[in-house]
Amino acid sequence: MNNRKWTNIILGYSIIYTITTLLNSVLYLVNGIYEDPSGNWHELDRAIIILIGVIAFELCTKLSVRPLILRYVIAYVPSQLLVFVYVWFCGFKEELAKTAYRDIWINFTSLFTLLCIISTVISIYKEKKSKTF
Repeated sequence: MNNRKWTNIILGYSIIYTITTLLNSVLYLVNGIYEDPSGNWHELDRAIIILIGVIAFELCTKLSVRPLILRYVIAYVPSQLLVFVYVWFCGFKEELAKTAYRDIWINFTSLFTLLCIISTVISIYKEKKSKTF
C-alpha cells in the first residue's frame, strides 16, 4: 500500500473514533452522567473495536468478489465475530452489562453499514464520472 492509502486509513480511523467518543460523551452528559463509569478502559475498548472495523472494511475493499454486497458480508461476519470475542475477553477484566453483546452488535453493525453505504455511493459516483469522460 502506498502512503496515501495509509494516510486515508489513519484519517478515517481517527475521524470515526473522534465522532463516536464525542457522541458517547454527549449521551452521557444528556443522561446526567458526568464521568465515564468505565473510565480509560472504555476508551481503549472503543479504540480496539473501531480498529477491527476499519481494518475489516479496508480488507473488504480489496476483495474481488462480486456482487458488492457479498464482499461486505464476507468482511462483516468475521469482524463481528472478532468483536464478540473481544467483548467476551473484556468480561474477564470487568463485569459486562446484560446488554453488552446486543449493544456492540447494534453499534458495530450500524457503523459498518454506514461505511458500506458511503463506499458504495462513492464507487457509483466514480463509475458514473469515468463513463461520462
